[in-house]
Amino acid sequence: MTTAKDLFIIAMDPAPEHTVGQGDLSLALAGAELLDLLDAGTITVDGDLVVPGGSSVPDDRLLAEAAAGITRQPPHERIEDWLWRRGRDLAAAYQDALEEDGELTRKRSGLLPFGPKEVELVDTPARRRAVARRDEGDPVLASLASAVGLDGERSDDDEPPLGDETVTTVVATVHEAVMELEAVRQRRTIENTAFANVWRGP
Repeated sequence: MTTAKDLFIIAMDPAPEHTVGQGDLSLALAGAELLDLLDAGTITVDGDLVVPGGSSVPDDRLLAEAAAGITRQPPHERIEDWLWRRGRDLAAAYQDALEEDGELTRKRSGLLPFGPKEVELVDTPARRRAVARRDEGDPVLASLASAVGLDGERSDDDEPPLGDETVTTVVATVHEAVMELEAVRQRRTIENTAFANVWRGP
């Protein structure tokens, strides 16, 4: 399992206090993939640039896809730009992958046989590992979960120490990207409200 899949699993867990937005989760998943690629030696980070490292190809299908998307020649991509590009619809891609692997299943909601289908986690070793990693307070997973609001109202002082400058840089960039996405949402809400008021008139 990868950090990205562990993050997706705990985001799908029935226990979180609120639902995670797909856009927020997609950005955090892209950050988790970067950390997985760093750990595998597939990339390095130079300042805020994602630089290709060794030639190893990850076994995980989605992580191999992420590795294939790394910009090989200068100018290399900034971490923030990677998050926005790779993160597009990434949560949906992880949902599809986990369904294919039998980690997620679909069930009908409500009493009607033709009602909408919802996905839920299957009790698998991978799910138990992800939940155990969360419960043990793994600092990387906890910091990524914090970025999408899976940890309640944790303050910056409560953030677990990551112990690595590069990991800290990636996680901090994820937090900034999620905040930027929220700012865009709020701006659109204000604009839409103003537009609706114009049409309603005095």
